[in-house]
Amino acid sequence: MEPQLATSGIAHVWAQGDWVTRSVAIVLLVMSLATWIIILWKALDQRAQRAQAKGVEGFWHSADFAEGLDKLGSPEGNPFRAVALEGRESTRHILHKDGHNGSPPQRQLHDSLDVSDWVERSLRKSVDDHTARAQSGLSVLASVASTAPFVGLFGTVWGIYHALLSIGAAGQVSIDQVAGPIGEALIMTALGLLVAIPAVLGYNALVRGNKGISHQLNRFAHDLHAYFVTGARVTAGGDGKVLPMKKTL
Repeated sequence: MEPQLATSGIAHVWAQGDWVTRSVAIVLLVMSLATWIIILWKALDQRAQRAQAKGVEGFWHSADFAEGLDKLGSPEGNPFRAVALEGRESTRHILHKDGHNGSPPQRQLHDSLDVSDWVERSLRKSVDDHTARAQSGLSVLASVASTAPFVGLFGTVWGIYHALLSIGAAGQVSIDQVAGPIGEALIMTALGLLVAIPAVLGYNALVRGNKGISHQLNRFAHDLHAYFVTGARVTAGGDGKVLPMKKTL
């Protein structure tokens, strides 16, 4: 039995496999690497964004808008700061529509919108841009989760087919000579599941994390809309509490 075990396993499958078997193994390896890279990359992004979300309350208790931006943290990969800046720029744009150098202002299509609609549209666009970026890479995880088991199953079917051909050509054989090649072929199915399971778990965890961050970002954008339009933050109690922040655009 020891010689048989010594010639079994993944290394033996690779050494004895044809180009199809090796191609399946390489595809599964690439899928696994892509899965773990995306999971780690997105997890670190979400961790940073959750830390940035903690600066939102500090933003509202700042003396002015510039100080509030500083409390939101660095601009790199910061959706909360990006939404705040987009709201400020859209408000400036819609309010300061006078022409330059004394020239009459040129009417544009968005001039028909009032301040509230224009600011809401700009904030929504910024939130949607973040949502699109947050979802990048998740389609890869979904594809790996749904296809990796079938890729492994294909490798198993191919391996069993060639094992049966070899057994048939050998004539009368014992059970241990049959079990070895068949068992090696089943390794490909196990590898497919080993690749798919982290992809499924990672996808679900990242989607759940994105929903939490999107909820915080939408709530922040809602408060920003009220601030830029009325100068007051919408509070949970609905009392319209005026912000300590000075509205300076």
